[in-house]
Amino acid sequence: MLLQYVIRRTLQMIPIVFGVVLLTFVLFHVVGGSPASMVLGKNATARALGEYDRQHGFDRPLFWGSLLKTRAFQQWDAAQDFRDDPEPGVTRVEDHALYGVLQYALNPNTEYVLRMKARTRNAGAGTLGVCLNNGTPGELHEFGDGSAMWRTVSQPEYAKIPLPPLSARFRSIEVSFQTAEETDEHDLLLVVVGQVEVRDTEVLERVSDPWNSQFFNYLKRLSRFDLGVSSETQERVSAILKRGAWPSLVLNVPILIGGTLLAVLMALLCAWRRDRAMDRFMVVAATVLMSVNYIVWIVAGQYFLAYRLGWFPIWGFESWRYLLLPVFIGIATGLGRDVRFYRTVMLEEVAKDYVKTAEAKGLGAGRILFRHVLKNALPPIITNVSLSLPFLFTGSLLLESFFGIPGLGGLSVNAINSSDMAVVQAVVLIGALLYVVVNLLTDVCYALVDPRVRLR
Repeated sequence: MLLQYVIRRTLQMIPIVFGVVLLTFVLFHVVGGSPASMVLGKNATARALGEYDRQHGFDRPLFWGSLLKTRAFQQWDAAQDFRDDPEPGVTRVEDHALYGVLQYALNPNTEYVLRMKARTRNAGAGTLGVCLNNGTPGELHEFGDGSAMWRTVSQPEYAKIPLPPLSARFRSIEVSFQTAEETDEHDLLLVVVGQVEVRDTEVLERVSDPWNSQFFNYLKRLSRFDLGVSSETQERVSAILKRGAWPSLVLNVPILIGGTLLAVLMALLCAWRRDRAMDRFMVVAATVLMSVNYIVWIVAGQYFLAYRLGWFPIWGFESWRYLLLPVFIGIATGLGRDVRFYRTVMLEEVAKDYVKTAEAKGLGAGRILFRHVLKNALPPIITNVSLSLPFLFTGSLLLESFFGIPGLGGLSVNAINSSDMAVVQAVVLIGALLYVVVNLLTDVCYALVDPRVRLR
């Protein structure tokens, strides 16, 4: 029965895990913006952004597609560049105006699509030509049909891409062109013949395999347990997480075990001495502990216990002594909340009929509390503990940051500050997956500790 339930729940977890993977991918690749812009900054050139995308696989379609936007023209304003009076250094030949738009590292031997909207500014005919230049000196070459192109001296085989005459209304135009194999550095140039107005210009790269997308490559890497490479340290993310997992575990496991045992014992004492001085004192103490901010505990502990009294080291992770103060603070900050919760659970059990029956039979208070009340109170205790289990791996952000413990919490902060999205995404994904797994283990534990629970 239990095995069948575990198998069925495991199969049900597959779409949930896929949804978690999809959600984290969307959050970091769609909602989060461009990783290249976050790492390189807002002043990065289009070429630098394009090279970053190419190195990290961001130059592929996000999910699926045959056309992919490039970085070309992202920093170009058609209304400013196509004017009657050209900028200094822009070549003008009689009625033909040539504008060098943007130098961009296009992929060699690749088909691109130029999309734009254009119209003539007067009643006369106008023509718009598009061509490539590899940056070498060249000349403007005119054709009999009114179109023109920039023809380089060393690469005269670049062919023109003429467009038909335009109307007074804006027309959507799409032109395909192929880059050469010899070089991957081109100037993408527009040649204007007549009074032509251009706007909404973008360059798209034609993708040979629409399924070779970022999302499917991400799934392939996850199937191999490959979490990618850190953009900050160029290390494998799995190696970074492995290095930070041990400090987080040795810090958070004692906090979880010590805090749970102490809170349960105090809650049992409150239930045993309910409505008496001890119970009231613990309730007041728990409320005070809950009212003190986490940062206050850390600062006060470091100043009084570590700095003034010298009982503990303040910073570092060299021996077990460096963990004593953060573990103590971690237990103290969560103790008030846990005592209040467990006390409520214990009082509910103490008020039930089986406790009164046990007292009538002459059983001692200790036997009733530990053998009967605690056993029946285990399901809510397991629920509360299970909510903390994922944080054993993902780390304690504040404690690790203030005490210099190189765990996953501190690594996450550094990754966020340096825009290292590969590490942040891995930590978020692992934390979400741990919640899914812990949820299954919690249900199994319910059945093991309480025979009344039936797994279906």
